[in-house]
Amino acid sequence: MDQVGKLLVMFGIILVTIGGLMILFGKFNIPIGRLPGDIIIRKKNVVVYFPLLTSLIVSALITLILFVISKFK
Repeated sequence: MDQVGKLLVMFGIILVTIGGLMILFGKFNIPIGRLPGDIIIRKKNVVVYFPLLTSLIVSALITLILFVISKFK
């Protein structure tokens, strides 16, 4: 049970960090989530948003970070 608790705390810290970064990006007008490859469909009462390019960039960054961490272990 200790391992599960540590894992949950780690994920919580990661989520808080990501949330803080998103708030900072919004204050400095960095267009994370509004990149040219993101698809937005607006109809009369519905907005559908597919953040394709943003997802690819975030995935590449996470992969790079995990690769660097695995090289040091």
